[in-house]
Amino acid sequence: MFHPLVLPLSRDKVRALAVGDMVTLDGEITVSIGLQTHQRMVQAVGDGQALPVDLRAGAFFHLSTCVRDTGDGPQPLYTNPSTSTRYNAWMPSLVRGLDLRLTGGKGGLDAASVQALRDTGCVYLSFLGGGAPLLSRGLRGLVSSHWNEYISQFRLLTLRVAAFGPATVAIDAHGNSLYEQLRGQAQARMPQLLQRLDAARKTSR
Repeated sequence: MFHPLVLPLSRDKVRALAVGDMVTLDGEITVSIGLQTHQRMVQAVGDGQALPVDLRAGAFFHLSTCVRDTGDGPQPLYTNPSTSTRYNAWMPSLVRGLDLRLTGGKGGLDAASVQALRDTGCVYLSFLGGGAPLLSRGLRGLVSSHWNEYISQFRLLTLRVAAFGPATVAIDAHGNSLYEQLRGQAQARMPQLLQRLDAARKTSR
């Protein structure tokens, strides 16, 4: 099913999304791929300090985004998904501590993160790897940029987007995971594949 989503989203709207659904996004999203950025965010959450941008009930994605100064001010040039498993250590704390509604990137998240998604009513969106040309068409401007001592890809950037995507609901708010489904299908097929390989080896002798 296809859902054109307008941000921010209610928890009920998020819980209605199912694994395999396709979505586009309109509104504001916050992004970063910096490891030190995630560490800094988790430290702030743990210390009870406010982040420079309010992400409660918001959308935080692992999207590498380059911003360049132009005559019209800073403009996002492109965005491309990063591998979310790099951030497994911090995502449960961020999902719970910030009460996120959407997160995502590519490659999925670990079991502890999936449990956090279930606990809070948050979904993981999978963006097309190498899909920068397609995704970048949805960029409409830079809303804010924080922690600017980092390179732009590591900053905490809030972007305005329209018809941004498409993205796939890869882990829903009930813990259902497209990655687990695919892993189960692959494991179920493995014995048959091994038998065929063994038969082919015997035939070639």
